[in-house]
Amino acid sequence: MSALPGSPEAAATTGLDDSPVQPAPADLPPLTDQTRLEAREIIARYPQARSALLPMLHLVQSYQGYVSPEGVALCAEELRLTKAEVGAVATFYTMYKRRPTGRHLVSVCTNTLCSVLGGQRIMDALSADLGVHHDETAADGSITLEHAECLAACDYAPVVTVDYEFYDQQDVAGARELVAALRRGEKPLPTRGAPLTDFRGISRQLAGFSQYGDAAAARDAIDAPGALEPTLAGLRLAVERGESAPAMPTGTPSEPADAGEPRETVRPSGRTGETPGEEAADARVAAADNPAERAGAAQAHPDKGAEYGRGRPPGGLDQQGTDTPAGTEPGTSGQGPGKA
Repeated sequence: MSALPGSPEAAATTGLDDSPVQPAPADLPPLTDQTRLEAREIIARYPQARSALLPMLHLVQSYQGYVSPEGVALCAEELRLTKAEVGAVATFYTMYKRRPTGRHLVSVCTNTLCSVLGGQRIMDALSADLGVHHDETAADGSITLEHAECLAACDYAPVVTVDYEFYDQQDVAGARELVAALRRGEKPLPTRGAPLTDFRGISRQLAGFSQYGDAAAARDAIDAPGALEPTLAGLRLAVERGESAPAMPTGTPSEPADAGEPRETVRPSGRTGETPGEEAADARVAAADNPAERAGAAQAHPDKGAEYGRGRPPGGLDQQGTDTPAGTEPGTSGQGPGKA
């Protein structure tokens, strides 16, 4: 069993994708002993082994470019899960690819704001240039194109990402040039974030391993410059105008233990001739802010409860029990003890 799209167990288990599974390409790199050792390293990070499944699927993609049937089997073996359980996860999350992915993954946001500002036009233009539709790969294997529901960057709309790195405020011409450069083997710097590697590199990063060859390259990626003007525009304007947020209070004043309750509710005076329970019930009725609250408080009152269809408990609120015979409460069948 593969538990991938197109297999009977995938359709029955997930109901998300019943498209045929493509045969593994002839040049698909195998999952080696090193892959298995790295999978076990991931598992060791978690108190529950199955929690490692998500990064392990990214690890498989870092070697093979998608979650292959072989990768599903490896994850199932190492985590002692069924292939159907692994396949259910792999077919649920869109970051796990079900078919071989190109060298780069290009995602175009087509959600509301990006679409209004041109995101759908960008998607249509790239689709025409590459000769593919959503979640398909160009014939030369360079680009897999997908539309994204939201890339969480509305202040930079319309947004395109390449291998999850951001290219902000795009237009049709700019996006076309970006994809053309990627197909030539170039790696244009993102607007913000780390320099590009490729889809398999970022998958390795998501699995929890460095995608860079040495510490210097990793440091350069972390320190890469970014254009944050749209996000910082409000802060810049506030500085120019001399505006600032109100100061935070230095401390929270402590409230008395009885806050929100009438004094008599928790400290009966003993001067009314009533039991403590009756005195507290009077206070709750008096403190009610609206008819609904008043009715609720009165229903629990030992004297006023009868006004709302409730009998008075024997001995007031300070004693347990009820004098209502079993089976005579409103809404019951009337079949209490001793009834036929």
